[in-house]
Amino acid sequence: MGEHLRVCPQGYTCCTSEMEDKLNQQSKLEFENLVEESSHNMRTTFVSRHKKFDEFFLELLDNSEKSLNSMFTRTYGKLYMQNSEVFQDLFTELKRYYTGGNVNLEEMLNDFWSRLLERMFQLLNSQYHFTDDYLECVSKYTDQLKPFGDVPRKLKAQVTRAFIAARTFVQGLMVGREVANRVAKVNVVPACVKALTKMLYCPYCRGMPGLKPCHNYCHNVMRGCLANQADLDAEWNLFIDAMLLVADRLEGPFNIEAVIEPVDIKISEAIMTMQGNSVHVSAKVFQGCGQPKPSGIGRSVRGISDVFSARFRPYTPEERPTTAAGTSLDRLRVVWRTMQHSVSLPFILLLSPSDLSCGVLIKLPVELGFFTLFKVDIDCLFVTWLFIYFD
Repeated sequence: MGEHLRVCPQGYTCCTSEMEDKLNQQSKLEFENLVEESSHNMRTTFVSRHKKFDEFFLELLDNSEKSLNSMFTRTYGKLYMQNSEVFQDLFTELKRYYTGGNVNLEEMLNDFWSRLLERMFQLLNSQYHFTDDYLECVSKYTDQLKPFGDVPRKLKAQVTRAFIAARTFVQGLMVGREVANRVAKVNVVPACVKALTKMLYCPYCRGMPGLKPCHNYCHNVMRGCLANQADLDAEWNLFIDAMLLVADRLEGPFNIEAVIEPVDIKISEAIMTMQGNSVHVSAKVFQGCGQPKPSGIGRSVRGISDVFSARFRPYTPEERPTTAAGTSLDRLRVVWRTMQHSVSLPFILLLSPSDLSCGVLIKLPVELGFFTLFKVDIDCLFVTWLFIYFD
């Protein structure tokens, strides 16, 4: 008799207390492993998408910086190389913002244009000597005189939108990965272990290894064991919808390729505008900041203005920087739409109405929720299937 048993029925039995304890441990272990396995694909999907997007975005920035450096070196030569840190700092700060650094994009871009104005003002007025205080005064006229035309305002709006969306997207991928990791570590409470053992192994103790749990029984046990995970469904779907929205924005109005790739051209246009307005800008600055002292050097024979008048030779399609190994945001967006289905319960086990012993296993693609788990053990002739149920 089985008076010594605490989980299985205390009637006729072939199980000892030690055997029952081992069955409890086996039930718990199998359940934990199945939950872990079920979320593996989802975790690897988030990891791979994060890696692909991160490589794509950083390579896009690197290509833009290399393009600017090549074009400016070819056009301005030594003049650019002596002031290249202004542009290098711009890309460094953009990368730092994207990777989660504490960078105020608006202030950083304002600082870039102020520094560029100071450098260009000195180059265009090389016959004068300017102190640091005088140059600080010059930078205060950036907004008032608009020496670079409308380029700073437009570029600031485009860069801010695109980079906020890109950083949000890549951080969202990391959040999804962490959620999947935590869900995989299910906390199996004693009541769940007891229910699992009763369903899966107690028939063995009564000499009926062929007795399989039927649909409603499995259903109720899994609802109890995975009740906490089921609560994630609504929030998870909102999260996926938000990520898809950001992906659409990155492909459309906040397109990062359309913003980053032509940065060099836009900055060059701003420089040309500054060169064209140099006489007016200098006069206004001299009026507001005072007449600077002559440097005694004088202007070069060719003239700095002639250097800045050089136009960039546009790239041919063959020369234009390529994106990250053919990776496109359109492909990433498609992957996200696919992933929304793959992390939702892609399969459900259906039983034949005439098969009350739950012996038929059919897989159909159905969009139900977070994930599904199932296992078929031919040797023991029983089916263990686990799923999260959502009303």
